Amino acid sequence: MLIETLKSLFNRDLNQLKVEIESYQNESQLWVIDKNISNSGGNLCLHLIGNINTYIGAEIGKTDYIRNRPLEFSLKDIPKSELINKIEETILVVNKALDNLTQADLETIYPQIVFEKEMTTGFFLVHLSTHLAYHLGQINYHRRLF
Repeated sequence: MLIETLKSLFNRDLNQLKVEIESYQNESQLWVIDKNISNSGGNLCLHLIGNINTYIGAEIGKTDYIRNRPLEFSLKDIPKSELINKIEETILVVNKALDNLTQADLETIYPQIVFEKEMTTGFFLVHLSTHLAYHLGQINYHRRLF
């Protein structure tokens, strides 16, 4: 049950991320920062892609993804089309990884220590879903602000 719920939430929010990125009327607005806004919509998108591909793709799905977290916040001017492609690839990675999980897997300890303490895989996947939703809201606000 939780696995299907997580798949539904990740798919919903990653597809909404595509909509948000596509909705920037001017590609350069994706990368604008101003005053107290330290992360652009484009960089938040890259961060979400890196985060999900690391913790779901590489760890659970056993992909060969290697994260470069500093680049998620320093890269600029990546075309919208490339961001959209990366989101679509991430959706495939999430679905494949979650399709191979069992209820028993959710109850095991997640293989990495992320928050300085052990947690179950199920707990961490719920966290990753809320992390996605949090930054998705920031991207929506960023887009409408600029």
